Amino acid sequence: MGFSKKMVAKAIQENGEENTDSILETLLTYSALESSPQRQHHIDSDHCSLECEGNFLDDFSDIDSCSNNEKIMNTEFDEEDKLSSLVNMGYTVDEASLAIDRCGLDSSLVELTDFICAAQMAKVADAHLSELPLEVKPKLKHSCNEYAKHKKRKLSDYEMWTKKKQNEFEKRLLPDDDETIRLPHPMIGFGVPTEPCPTIHRTLPEAAIGPPFFYYENVALAPKGVWTTISRFLYDVEPEFVDSKYFCAAARKRGYVHNLPIQDRFPLLPFPPQTIHEALPLTRKWWPSWDRRTKLNCLQTVIGSAKLTQRIRKALEDYDGEPPLSVQKYVLDECRQWNLVWVGRNKVAPLEADEVEMLLGFPRNHTRGGGISRTDRYKSLGNSFQIDTVAYHLSVLKDMFPGGINLLSLFSGIGGAEVALHRLGIPLKNVVSVEISEVNRNILRCWWEETNQRGNLIDLADVQQLNGDRLEQLMSSIGGFDLVVGGSPCNNLTGSNRLHRDGLEGKESALFFDYFRILDLVKCIMTKAQ
Repeated sequence: MGFSKKMVAKAIQENGEENTDSILETLLTYSALESSPQRQHHIDSDHCSLECEGNFLDDFSDIDSCSNNEKIMNTEFDEEDKLSSLVNMGYTVDEASLAIDRCGLDSSLVELTDFICAAQMAKVADAHLSELPLEVKPKLKHSCNEYAKHKKRKLSDYEMWTKKKQNEFEKRLLPDDDETIRLPHPMIGFGVPTEPCPTIHRTLPEAAIGPPFFYYENVALAPKGVWTTISRFLYDVEPEFVDSKYFCAAARKRGYVHNLPIQDRFPLLPFPPQTIHEALPLTRKWWPSWDRRTKLNCLQTVIGSAKLTQRIRKALEDYDGEPPLSVQKYVLDECRQWNLVWVGRNKVAPLEADEVEMLLGFPRNHTRGGGISRTDRYKSLGNSFQIDTVAYHLSVLKDMFPGGINLLSLFSGIGGAEVALHRLGIPLKNVVSVEISEVNRNILRCWWEETNQRGNLIDLADVQQLNGDRLEQLMSSIGGFDLVVGGSPCNNLTGSNRLHRDGLEGKESALFFDYFRILDLVKCIMTKAQ
């Protein structure tokens, strides 16, 4: 690796022969320090040069504050010294200057080299993810490093293992010649209980097989190439696209990537109402014959305003019979967009939050009370799972885990996965729920207590703070995870966001990569524990 025998001997003496990870960190530190101008005249450059052409420093992107060498690793240099050190490592002056400018002068050499290597990797992937946020890249490069640094292995084995993980990541980023994933019509995935479907047999890629089971959800109508990227990162598993209109009275076009079996699924019973009139029977009396809707559109996080419903009433009240086609078209367009229903003669209104809960399969008053505002209720519901759809996919787990399941729920929201598993009769032994919204965490906690769950609920606030150390601690205490569920934010994917529909490069939707990072860490920890 380019370290001198004297340097290696000194590192071994300080850390002991068994602690290979600390030895590596110390060697990296010494090499970085000795390349600075103040020390250069004491060292033979042939013995301390790093093989930067192979991006060796990439393998240490996840070194954190728990290292015994934290004080050394964070030794501060002035700008000129750091610039010289980076140049001596093989980086260009431009790369070094940009790294210092973006990361700050107080950044350690490891942080600076990590930034440069992330930028180099971004250039490789430019044709596909040229705008990937900088803060995402270091997390993705080696999602297993945080686990690996705690394990004992020979230096050569460690280097080969981390190079393999880097190659896997680069392969996921590189664009291929295949066309982007096309949405099916009808959107029934691998089958729905209400529609005939031919028998489907799928073969999972080898990387997707094995614990844990995983289940990822997001909007189906995403910008071009998004689902191809999602599938590539999630071990090349084919997405399953399903519209929830086959399960309830409201459409909800979603894509699901998972490694669950697809045979022997079963639906929740009783079946929820399948049409608007079945779900909202009081609207039938006022429903005009020219409004032929039987299903509602996707339930959103916002509702139609009072001014809008007033404009519609005024547009209709001048006509005793059917209004002109132009007026009908105007009214129907607004009704479809905002899911307005008829509540009186010429009167439409948005859905009540309780009605949205019912359509999505949540228990009555699930989001009510606890100080939550009406606006927050709609927002939380609009970002949630459709319970009947998700439960149909998760139903295969009931016979597999009769004694209960350990769940890692990322971007938990108001607990869609937890409610689905509970309604399926699958005991929740241990649930680690990660959700940024305090409002949503309170909703899930209230549901947990009201349903008298006997397991343990551990709630965390931020997926970006969930690292390998914390995961290993959690998994050690509960015995690993059986299922990792998540639906990262769709803010930059949905068609309703015209201003910031930036795909996976957007600030919120880039959190998908944290789902992948955490899932990959869990897989690594469970694989190594076997």
